[in-house]
Amino acid sequence: MEPKSKFPGVDKEVLKLLEANMDEAPARRRAREAFKDIQLSIDHILFKTPCDGLEMKEVYEVNSRGLEIFTKSWLPRSSPPKAIICYCHGYADTCTFFFEGIARKLASYGCGVFAMDYPGLGLSGGLHCYIPNFDQIVDDVIEYFSKVKGNPEYHKISSFLFGQSMGGAVALKVHLKQPTEWDGAILVAPMCKIADDMVPSWILTQILIGVSKFLPKNKLVPQENLAAAAFREPKKREQTKYNVISYKGKPRLQTAVELLRTTQEIECRLKEVSLPLLILHGEADRVTDPSVSKTLFQKATTSDKKLILYPEAYHSLLEGEPDEVILQVFGDIISWLEDHISKSKPTE
Repeated sequence: MEPKSKFPGVDKEVLKLLEANMDEAPARRRAREAFKDIQLSIDHILFKTPCDGLEMKEVYEVNSRGLEIFTKSWLPRSSPPKAIICYCHGYADTCTFFFEGIARKLASYGCGVFAMDYPGLGLSGGLHCYIPNFDQIVDDVIEYFSKVKGNPEYHKISSFLFGQSMGGAVALKVHLKQPTEWDGAILVAPMCKIADDMVPSWILTQILIGVSKFLPKNKLVPQENLAAAAFREPKKREQTKYNVISYKGKPRLQTAVELLRTTQEIECRLKEVSLPLLILHGEADRVTDPSVSKTLFQKATTSDKKLILYPEAYHSLLEGEPDEVILQVFGDIISWLEDHISKSKPTE
């Protein structure tokens, strides 16, 4: 008797693609192409937003470092966007699965949404989930978003950063490098500090840092099950398996070192954060520390800042919570955008 498939009803040839080594981009791209319609058909509230009125475009482009980067945009078809939102995704993730539903929701509201997969993640080129230098990711993101914002059609409308989890750290570092370039940032469970439960002991951390100098790409860092820690609702936690190109192995040594280094740097630079902020965090988040979001709110020098904490909510506020919480979080984001888009740049 054959073992029960993890993906009922999915063709065996498609399943073979999922068994391939995903270390390099071509295998990830084949898996996503075969699986994308299946992903969008799952019973999740994010995939119930109609997209008939949206123009969506996927593009591969080679950046200044010679890396092939996957980018995607979602635009309202019937009218010019009222603002642009530039999205930074989380650790091990891609902008092509759950964010597809988030982007459609924001574009249906009237915003232009732009995203890219970082090198080594999702559909972009590079060794899967290998981050040799976090600042290089930030520079790659700035390069792409600067190109987006350079479009003359967008010069007179507001532009916002939107970062989830590790993407919150990316967004904050983009702002710190471009302190006057953005009209605000939406940070969902930002990785300003990794929760203590997710970090190895001090002694083990020092050993891993030392070993990373010799074996940077090796997968030796212990890690709790991220889906279990991030998704509160069991059904939605089970649906994370459909994110077939997400990285599911142990963190690579240099990647883990870069994440720790970056969070330590950000924690020391919270006072430099000066743009309008919306910070959203689950009080029961065991992946990124909600107490540091409170500290960010207190220390950021901007007077235009708002912190919303969701009781009992886990890390994945827009993907893993009960539907009513997801809708509440969306409502809070849209409300903040409405207020800040109304303060849009004056016509020149």
